[in-house]
Amino acid sequence: MNPTQDLSFLSLVLNASLLVQLVMLLLLGMSIASWTIIFKKGAVLRGVRNDTERFERDFWSGGDLNVLLEASLRNKSSSAVLEHIFEAGMQEFMKLREIDAARRAMKATYQREMDILEANLPFLASVGSVSPYIGLFGTVWGIMHAFRGLANVQNATLSAVAPGIAEALVATAIGLFAAIPAVVAYNRNATDVDRLSIRFETFIEEFTNILQRQGTGK
Repeated sequence: MNPTQDLSFLSLVLNASLLVQLVMLLLLGMSIASWTIIFKKGAVLRGVRNDTERFERDFWSGGDLNVLLEASLRNKSSSAVLEHIFEAGMQEFMKLREIDAARRAMKATYQREMDILEANLPFLASVGSVSPYIGLFGTVWGIMHAFRGLANVQNATLSAVAPGIAEALVATAIGLFAAIPAVVAYNRNATDVDRLSIRFETFIEEFTNILQRQGTGK
């Protein structure tokens, strides 16, 4: 092991042992996948929030529910979650004039939409949880490899062992690079999904009350 070798990041990665390089490659793939999900999920949740706010304004403006239903039927956007819930409940109520049937239809639609919104969040949680440990495994293996390389060296100075240890520590750094954004994004997205869920459930209760008043003529 040459103590005067280049200690740049690229050099450390290229000179690492095969197993450590595989660990780095795995972590890099996990990081790319998590960042892809972060950007896509952020765009989806922004769209859902905007459509929810727009529909709530239209709904509570006091307009005709039939006109609102027609507009909802024309809107096939995947971000129009609240409109889909309203559409399911309104159509069921118009067919059967039963409050419980309308409520069940809205709940079923709500659950399907929530499953879509929550998709990929477990992956972000997994990346945030396991990436540091995968990086630590690469670091431990790299350090073991570095010390084995010093077995036949008579003068095991710090300058001799430093490059090997530096190569190993890169794995931990990449693990943290993958984990930290994933954890932050998971917490933020999970909070946003929970807030939307509360808004949807509140709407279901309020709309059920409106349908009940219409059904009783009050």
